[in-house]
Amino acid sequence: MLSTYRRIFAAPGTLAFSSTGFVSRIPISMTGIGIVTMLSQLRGSYGVAGLVSATLAVSAAVLGPQVSRLVDRYGQRRIIVPAMALTLTAAVGLLLCARLKAPDWTLFVFAAGMGVMPSTGAMVRARWAHLYRDDADKLHTAYSFEAVVDEVCFIVGPILSIGLATSVFPEAGVMLAAVFLTVGVLLFAGQRSTEPPVHPAARHAGRSVILNRGLQVLILTFVATGAIFGSVEVVTVAFADDQHHKAISSVILALWAFGSCLAGVVYGGLKLTGSLARRFVLGVVFMAVSMVPLVLVAHAVSGVGGLAAVGGALLIAGIAISPTLISAMALVERLVPASQLTEGMTWTTTGLALGVAVGSSAGGWVVDASGSAAGYWVPFGAGLLGVVAALSGLGRLHAGLADGENATALEQPVDADR
Repeated sequence: MLSTYRRIFAAPGTLAFSSTGFVSRIPISMTGIGIVTMLSQLRGSYGVAGLVSATLAVSAAVLGPQVSRLVDRYGQRRIIVPAMALTLTAAVGLLLCARLKAPDWTLFVFAAGMGVMPSTGAMVRARWAHLYRDDADKLHTAYSFEAVVDEVCFIVGPILSIGLATSVFPEAGVMLAAVFLTVGVLLFAGQRSTEPPVHPAARHAGRSVILNRGLQVLILTFVATGAIFGSVEVVTVAFADDQHHKAISSVILALWAFGSCLAGVVYGGLKLTGSLARRFVLGVVFMAVSMVPLVLVAHAVSGVGGLAAVGGALLIAGIAISPTLISAMALVERLVPASQLTEGMTWTTTGLALGVAVGSSAGGWVVDASGSAAGYWVPFGAGLLGVVAALSGLGRLHAGLADGENATALEQPVDADR
């Protein structure tokens, strides 16, 4: 299995862009949960904390695809550094307002400003697609590797963010996320030899890939998936707090990501046949079903035993995540033109961000109103909605894949400096 992963790094520059992409992606897993942890301590309300985190997610959903569209038109390095600078400025404003006890509305303003954070995960995958578009096996392995990298981010990020916020000072998690973003983006932008070329059509086409019906199915399904992610994060922090072990929530969430990480490693080493769309739908179904044990153990067990039970349930639930995300990224690569691949991949993460916004808000409201154990009904409900969206859109996915296979690539790449 190691040899399977080793061969994708044979091309020069691949290790450099993947590793720097990893550093620049860690803030994604740190920022939302860092805001929740910070504000729940400074403002004393999970509702406010969840809403501010949701504001960031909604802003990223609106602004992120536009940033990525500019990346497809003008090249990665020309866009991501200014986007990073704007994000950093907004993050500093948020931290100052939180520390100085500014009115709540200021928190929402600066959280919205952080929505221009560049989607380096999509850009890394665009580089892999540029290198291995004609080698399906290597591309599957590359996407699987990046899914594992994503999960490592979600193992390391929450532990750092929650751990620092609870043991050092409340703003420490978000502050470190800003440092990672700055260093990671600058290093990633410096990897010029592997940057995908821009395309003439991408400079002039007014048609957004959001109009692709197959992509719409993925986005809708990912809204529900994001609601699972956002609600589980908020509710788990609150559940651990109720058991008087708030800091342990980072370890519990890391178990969730660890289960996904292991599944991604195994999945990436497989040579799969059959319908890609069906694999995606099966992953969504498994993700929904895996929420059932979480609801049951949260209501049945309390104390340290309850935390251990929730951690075990999340470890199992994580198995569904990476294979589903890997299948989704492969579907995007098949559904949208190469000249708009970064935008297409960012739209899926936009769906996730919208879902995180809804899920974190709903989770915070339910926790404040009915307690943390009741909050786990939110991800279960979101999982059911995801199943409905995926099953009802299966025909669209099949049709979109057929159209993609029959399409002829007419556009030629050009140098990004022109």
